[in-house]
Amino acid sequence: MSRIGKVPVIVPAGVDVTINGSLVTVKGPKGTLSTEFHKDMIIKQDGNVITVSRPSEEKQHKALHGLTRTLVSNMVEGVTTGFSKELEINGVGYRAVKQGNKLVMNLGYSHQVEVSEVPGITIDVLTPNKLKISGPDKQQVGQFAAELREKRPPEPYKGKGIKYADEHIRRKEGKAGKGAKGSK
Repeated sequence: MSRIGKVPVIVPAGVDVTINGSLVTVKGPKGTLSTEFHKDMIIKQDGNVITVSRPSEEKQHKALHGLTRTLVSNMVEGVTTGFSKELEINGVGYRAVKQGNKLVMNLGYSHQVEVSEVPGITIDVLTPNKLKISGPDKQQVGQFAAELREKRPPEPYKGKGIKYADEHIRRKEGKAGKGAKGSK
């Protein structure tokens, strides 16, 4: 039995879960999420507890069991508390400003980089060098943060660029001068 898959999902007060076959819709204070799961997975709701079970011990069913339970749990958590990712912008003159629903960033290019908010995602500029991406859908928040990071990934010599707040950049030493090891 899957250790993750057999753990029940507790639905807090104020959250409405609708299960229609393999379509699960979760409504809460932060929004509404709806996902179509694999038709073989058995998703049942009993009061404020959702359980996920599998029809057989096949390898694919075992793999889908824990995944389905985790996705349902993330939907419930997303509509109650939401998910967020923090990004840091490092570099001289690198900064971000929010103008309406657009994020305008100076990233060392000859032009400014503009990114529009996606429906369901909010961008908060905490300081000119810190951003917070938040929303109810964990996958969408992570994808949007990754796309922002891609605009100027951190480089290994000075660490300039956009990185996750909890990310560690492995630094390289740089070019060695005369008399360094290995020179003849």
